[in-house]
Amino acid sequence: MKPKPSDVTPKELFDQRRSFLKLGAASVVATGSVSNLLAALKTKAPSPLSFIPSENLENLKPNSFEQASGYVNFYEFSTSKTAPVGLSKTLRPYPWELLASGEVENPQSLSIDELYQFPLEERIYRFRCVEGWSMVVPWIGFPLSALLERLKPTTKARYVKFTTLLDPIQFPDQKRGALGVIPHPYVEGLRLDEAMHPLTLLAVGMYGEKLPAQNGAPLRLIVPWKYGFKSIKSIAKIELTQEEPLNTWKLLNPREYGFYANVNPEVDHPRWSQASERLLGSLLKQKTLKFNGYEKEVASLYAGMDLKRDF
Repeated sequence: MKPKPSDVTPKELFDQRRSFLKLGAASVVATGSVSNLLAALKTKAPSPLSFIPSENLENLKPNSFEQASGYVNFYEFSTSKTAPVGLSKTLRPYPWELLASGEVENPQSLSIDELYQFPLEERIYRFRCVEGWSMVVPWIGFPLSALLERLKPTTKARYVKFTTLLDPIQFPDQKRGALGVIPHPYVEGLRLDEAMHPLTLLAVGMYGEKLPAQNGAPLRLIVPWKYGFKSIKSIAKIELTQEEPLNTWKLLNPREYGFYANVNPEVDHPRWSQASERLLGSLLKQKTLKFNGYEKEVASLYAGMDLKRDF
């Protein structure tokens, strides 16, 4: 039995968001109890990565590591924003294999070690959640286009489908089957031109080190002009397809969550405004930028489209 649209967003998540916006508690959540939990776990620090540092031409100020790693959505572990910090210890990000296939001339299976061999660079990006909060994160990774070019898409390839690892031992919510928050495995998708855009990143790290488990180790997608749920975590499969993939949140509730999910302050979520956001660590709201501030770079991808209909 699949969750009914009325069950999505989950009540627990919606209640958390409402409280968060009401209390302006991002700084308390991110720097208080979560910091204590991160310290209490006393886990081995992620290994550092070799990468080209960002020039940060926009002079963005990143959130603290504690904020970005301690306040997350990772439904394979919990609907709570803070619980994945502890629950994600079941995730084993090494060894890891990424299967890349579909409408390509050169399908491949790549180990995480092989993915680390791509030229890595730091990208300091804004990150905007559909729930109305945001942060700034220094990600480390490589353009998705570098991998896609190696795969050599055929003329039939029009979309890229991403799938999270399916492993109930590592992801507790997957054990719940139809009773879980979402159907598993988690699926996302991009148009091929979106996937090939130079801003689109396959991230293997953040803050100078490999990704923490709760942030989607060892490999996640970052599409900075889209809402955060598009940035799928713990990717196990990439498939190039002719047809548009049915992404998980559109499957659950197409009235509220579309395929494109471009950040657009002019298009409200049916249950809340998207005109403003609360940056983690701040008690005040700030204006949401169209395409999350990347309009100059990506608006041409959607020329002639009705962004209110194709949301």
